[in-house]
Amino acid sequence: MFKSGFVNIVGNPNVGKSTLMNLLVGERISIATFKAQTTRHRIMGILNTPDMQICFSDTPGVLKPNYKLQEQMLQFSESALQDADVLLYVTDMVETPDKNSDFLEKVKKQKAPILVLINKIDLSDQKALTEKVELWHEALPEAEIIPISALHKFNVDNVLKRIQELLPESPAYFDKDQWTDKPARFFVTEIIREKILLYYDKEIPYSVEVVVEQFKETEKNIHINAVIYVERESQKGIIIGHQGVALKRVSTEARKSLEKFFGKSIYLEVFVKVDKDWRQSDRAMKAYGYNLNDN
Repeated sequence: MFKSGFVNIVGNPNVGKSTLMNLLVGERISIATFKAQTTRHRIMGILNTPDMQICFSDTPGVLKPNYKLQEQMLQFSESALQDADVLLYVTDMVETPDKNSDFLEKVKKQKAPILVLINKIDLSDQKALTEKVELWHEALPEAEIIPISALHKFNVDNVLKRIQELLPESPAYFDKDQWTDKPARFFVTEIIREKILLYYDKEIPYSVEVVVEQFKETEKNIHINAVIYVERESQKGIIIGHQGVALKRVSTEARKSLEKFFGKSIYLEVFVKVDKDWRQSDRAMKAYGYNLNDN
């Protein structure tokens, strides 16, 4: 009896969805930083065992959109409600069910089994956790509630066991050697963007898009040319930094992570260009792969 299905991870920004996804899949697929809105796409990670294939999907944090990029991100999250065999709704010890009630109403209408995962329980005590569990029971009466700590890997094994029980009998959807639906270039852009999220403050990381213009792979190494797009000339100066120091730091750290990710020597060249107000542009959404139909 072989089981296979789609397990989609949704929730508000910064609750630990990407950390959980990476744990469940056993690969570092989604970038996970301490900043909200790290995930912009719907990213699949595939877990294969002899008798099962679980297709996990990480999604952007749900928020009320202020510009076109956030509108597309919300569409990725809502699309995950439509094709889930099991839905993982991730929350934490800080937020309450009324934080994003519009989206929660859509979750309530799901026919698929819902697991509410209360993350970051290591930051709280038993009394607060009991109260939080009761709140979520009221908000989503049909859901199962499982307290976890993704950071400390607490109870994640039990989540995986429960998913295995809930998965439908089905042949595999993907080849058993496949571990994601994204191409290599996608992970290059994500790793460079992760470094930008870590090393720059305020609005800068959210104004950035990364495009890989060249990806040439040989047996021993990979040559990569990438462009960091920003919305304004002033942001370009901040990304490059005095005498190019800031950009060199990002490039060096990205190269180290890419070598670890691909297991090969990496030659990385990074340029910075301005694409004015790209987050508000339909053309940019299509060009940078944010249209739902293109994914």
